[in-house]
Amino acid sequence: MKNKTLLNVLIAILLAVVAGLTTGPETALFGVPLIKIYGLIGQLFLNALSLVVVPLVAASIITGMARMGTDQSFGLLGLKTFGYFILTSLIAICVGLGLALFLAPGTLGTLIPQLDSMRLNEVAPMLQSDAFSKVEQIVLKLIPSNILAAASQGQMLGLILFSMVFGYFISKTDAHAASVVLGFWTGVFQIMMKITHLVMIALPIGVFGLVAKALATTGIDTIASVAWFFGTVLLGLAIYALVLLPLLLKFIAGVSPIAHYRAMLPALVTAFSTSSSAATLPVTLECVEKNAGVSNRISSFILPLGTSVNLSGSALYVCVGVLFIAQVYGVNLHGPSLILVVLMTLMTSLGTAGIPSASMFSIVVILSTLGLPADGIGLIMAVERLLDMFRTVVNVFGTSCCAVLVARAEGESEIVIHPEPVASE
Repeated sequence: MKNKTLLNVLIAILLAVVAGLTTGPETALFGVPLIKIYGLIGQLFLNALSLVVVPLVAASIITGMARMGTDQSFGLLGLKTFGYFILTSLIAICVGLGLALFLAPGTLGTLIPQLDSMRLNEVAPMLQSDAFSKVEQIVLKLIPSNILAAASQGQMLGLILFSMVFGYFISKTDAHAASVVLGFWTGVFQIMMKITHLVMIALPIGVFGLVAKALATTGIDTIASVAWFFGTVLLGLAIYALVLLPLLLKFIAGVSPIAHYRAMLPALVTAFSTSSSAATLPVTLECVEKNAGVSNRISSFILPLGTSVNLSGSALYVCVGVLFIAQVYGVNLHGPSLILVVLMTLMTSLGTAGIPSASMFSIVVILSTLGLPADGIGLIMAVERLLDMFRTVVNVFGTSCCAVLVARAEGESEIVIHPEPVASE
């Protein structure tokens, strides 16, 4: 099924390239410009994504935090786990941020005309204010006066913080009341996941509309710039997974990176083929316990949690994607605005579902917070599915590294004692 979805997306991309380049911005059908039809298809898909963002993110974070608060092992072990999650995610985000600023993939060619003065006033108004005002607006977004109003307006920063606090304190209330509230939010999460899967069925159609519109508007320049974006993300993932994480394994955990790569090989292959951290979880558990030698006490706590909290590869991708789109629209992010991007990327990574293409939700959320048009995501849809496979591998490997690091911190000494990986089923 997943291979069929990938094939459908690739076919949609090829059709979109042909349609966008051959029709251009002037071609019409029965008097209606085709570019408007492409835009309608893409916008409907974006609306469907935006429709599920608020309840999905809120329910995911609330249920996750509630489970952590009720888990008896959550204490020193939980603090170590969260510490490594935040550390590795920040490292990944900073790698993506640095590469996006240095390589500036969104400045290669003129993809989209510079926004007119009226639109620029609507895009990220805090970018034009002084430093204190920028910081003030960020802080005010963290603690809104009305959480329902903030959610309805797509102000995700406050919603995410509120959901984290709300979820954690569910476990601190009366047991009966807590079970009722947690049951409600668990039900909401499960329902939103089913709706999300329904939306993902329309992924090839949405990809066609978004890619065709981008190519019809900007022509061949889009391909060169998106290829540069693709290379930037791959370079960032390679630096993070092949250089920085091995350094942590070697010098903090005292574990051979090569031995750990071999131990995790079946899980990494599964992650690449499924593009889902959640679907890969059974194989990841087997590899971490049987091949890497981490105890069940550690792995059973960290790995399920990591499928939605420690998606460091996705965080890197989201950061590069947001900066790429901002660069394309001619919006220069700097200072507090970059801090907001880093903060939003980190916080949305806490609520990202471990399913294919889930990072699109995070990008839409951050674009909306910055005031950038959400349809800018169409610029990267052509390579989204392929990059999803690579970043899922990094997500799984990053979470396994956190399990090893925490196990070492907990005093476990026989890590990566089985040199030969077991065969994946």
